[in-house]
Amino acid sequence: MKKAPWHAHYPKEVPQQIDSTEYESLAELLNDGFEKFGNYPAFENMGKAMTFNELKIASDSFAAYLIHDLGLNRGDKVAIQMPNLLQYPVVLFGALRAGMTVVNVNPLYTSSELKHQLNDADAKVIIVLVNFASILEGILSETKLKHVLVTHIGDMIGGIKGSLINFAVKYVKKMVPSFSLPKATALMKALKLGANHDFIQPPIKSSDLAFLQYTGGTTGVSKGAMLSHGNLVANLLQVNAWMKSGGLKEGAEVYITALPIYHIFALVANVLGSVSSGSQNILITNPRDMDGFVKELKKHKFTILSGVNTLFNGLLNHPEFKNCDFSKLRFGFGGGMAVQNSVAEKWLEVTGTPLAEGYGLTETSPVLTINPLDGRHKMGTIGLPISNTEIKNFDDDFVEVAVGDPGELCAKGPQVMQGYYNRPEETANVMQEGWFKTGDVAIMDEEGFFKIVDRKKEMILVSGFNVYPNEIENVISSHPKVLEVGVIGVPDPKSTEAVKAVVVKKDETLNEAEIIAYCKEKLTGYKCPRHVSFISELPKSNVGKILRRIIKEDDLKTHTYEGS
Repeated sequence: MKKAPWHAHYPKEVPQQIDSTEYESLAELLNDGFEKFGNYPAFENMGKAMTFNELKIASDSFAAYLIHDLGLNRGDKVAIQMPNLLQYPVVLFGALRAGMTVVNVNPLYTSSELKHQLNDADAKVIIVLVNFASILEGILSETKLKHVLVTHIGDMIGGIKGSLINFAVKYVKKMVPSFSLPKATALMKALKLGANHDFIQPPIKSSDLAFLQYTGGTTGVSKGAMLSHGNLVANLLQVNAWMKSGGLKEGAEVYITALPIYHIFALVANVLGSVSSGSQNILITNPRDMDGFVKELKKHKFTILSGVNTLFNGLLNHPEFKNCDFSKLRFGFGGGMAVQNSVAEKWLEVTGTPLAEGYGLTETSPVLTINPLDGRHKMGTIGLPISNTEIKNFDDDFVEVAVGDPGELCAKGPQVMQGYYNRPEETANVMQEGWFKTGDVAIMDEEGFFKIVDRKKEMILVSGFNVYPNEIENVISSHPKVLEVGVIGVPDPKSTEAVKAVVVKKDETLNEAEIIAYCKEKLTGYKCPRHVSFISELPKSNVGKILRRIIKEDDLKTHTYEGS
């Protein structure tokens, strides 16, 4: 790769090129971490901590269970549906080390969303928290699943405390809807069965799939980005090289993981990254409970806190956050959505440390750029391309634009996905001449810093999650009182954007509350419209295509939103 303008502005510790093939697989990288950091604390949740040795033993047992008791083969798809609990890294690492392909599932999925993803991924096994088992029960017979494993929140806390947590969750807080899965196996029983076998690490190639990580891609329902072991190993080594430039030391860091592990950002930057660097990882199960979250933060001298803009903003607006111990904090690491300047400035004021922004996508494992961590970050930018990564901005004719001009950000690097699972046409849509087309419009300055200025895709960004109009429109248009619908994103100060549905009625009795209630039955919360308006006719092209761009332009002329 020829010298790019950003290389001159790399932190001195970061090489332009790294050996992205240092490990053949994630299994090799994880095993190396277990060996190097055995007695160090690895993960902690609800006051219960596991060392790397304990984590290895538990993941050995789960890997052996998958291979010997369930008879799975290398590459079989294993779905995980739970929030941030100690069980997550155990089953995640066990499946990866057994040579399986992991399918991370949002616990808040509706039955239709869950059925689509499990079937699209050809999942054979699912490990599900009992809180969400009733949803699975409703669609189980319509999937290809062969095995179901269930777990309770307190299972790996163990002892009296774990039993009390499980009792309170089920009978006091009533957070476990009744369900019937008579053939399901308790995860803790599976671990005991697996412990009866010796786990022998099977050979895993860098080209083998590690994850089917679901994303909306460019349009429509979610698609599985095929991320190989080589993709993930490369990105971990790329990110670790950058993090070391911020003064991070192996075996000495304490990560706070409040973002869900099923999201690619937390999965790589926190969970896999912490094992490769021997860091302690504090798992936050419910970051929406801001009082509980801040109370947990006060117990630790944490060094890295990653999140999205809304998370940082929520913490900064909590009266007790300022009383946390920031003496060891190196930086906040922002991604998933744009970090607002006002939030970054207040973060620096309250914590005394920078809020460094990076950029990536599910399809790029995920990180493509990071701001320098040596004090030379540029607020409002997504930073510089990381080692072994080439980025260019292209116009609509796929001609590279000049420095300072906007163009679609396209990337090359060892972290770019293998394609979308069983969707060659969708893969071809986002790849051109070896470049992955992100769909985001960016500008690059003279020093090689990039800034996202717009989104080429019509996706709506809600608190770091991609929402795709086609999916919402498909749901709303199925309402018997709806004639036509167009879905757009409108400004929202808390979540970057909010979903708005612009509807043409078939039945004049239809109202806003009816539309929202209908969506809540069929869609995850963040996908549901926050706003609904009604018009007599939607703007269309000469071939009848609904023109969302015109809908949005007209809407912003007639409606005012906070933050616009």
